[in-house]
Amino acid sequence: MSTAAAAAASSTSSSTSQNALATLSSNFQDFLGMLMTQLKNQDPTSPLDTNQFTSELVQFSGVEQQINTNGALTQLISLTQSGQLMQSSSMVGKTVQITSDQLPLQNSSGALTLTAATAGTADISISNAAGTKVLDTTISTAAGSNTWTWNGKDSAGKTLADGAYTVSVSGTDSTGAAATLPFTVSGKVTGVVNNSGTLDVQLGAETVAFSAVQSVTG
Repeated sequence: MSTAAAAAASSTSSSTSQNALATLSSNFQDFLGMLMTQLKNQDPTSPLDTNQFTSELVQFSGVEQQINTNGALTQLISLTQSGQLMQSSSMVGKTVQITSDQLPLQNSSGALTLTAATAGTADISISNAAGTKVLDTTISTAAGSNTWTWNGKDSAGKTLADGAYTVSVSGTDSTGAAATLPFTVSGKVTGVVNNSGTLDVQLGAETVAFSAVQSVTG
């Protein structure tokens, strides 16, 4: 969602609060009219219960204050989200590492960083959006962090279209048993959007929650 869209959302919320307040005010005026009519026409021998009317007046006033408070809070939240969106926009054009099983292929290049318990090998499998496996490769790994860069080609050497590809990494744990290895993927930020109050980061065709970002580099 753009800043303009966030402003529109704020306007909608404000309009809803104003409509609720207008309805309450109209009802309140009707209530006062009925009260005055009853007071003018009450039976002197059986006067109206003033405590009941006072209680209803207090209730109307309390609801009015709550509507005003909710409207102000909604506007404050919207302004805060707009500020976060503006600050996060500085990430556009920078490379980030994210926790995701979707590897963004941008300009025929993608990269991931895996963590191996011991030196050995790791098997990397990549599939397209249809679930069809396009690449299986095995790389040598050192104990600790290892970075692998994909040139965007499939097993037959054909260059694939940019997009988001599903990736999995397997190897062995510290005991030598087969295990899934933890990894992060890298990509260049192409946009930041507000998705119903949640900030999302765009890396080409891939969109992930802002919370998935692990690091940002220039």
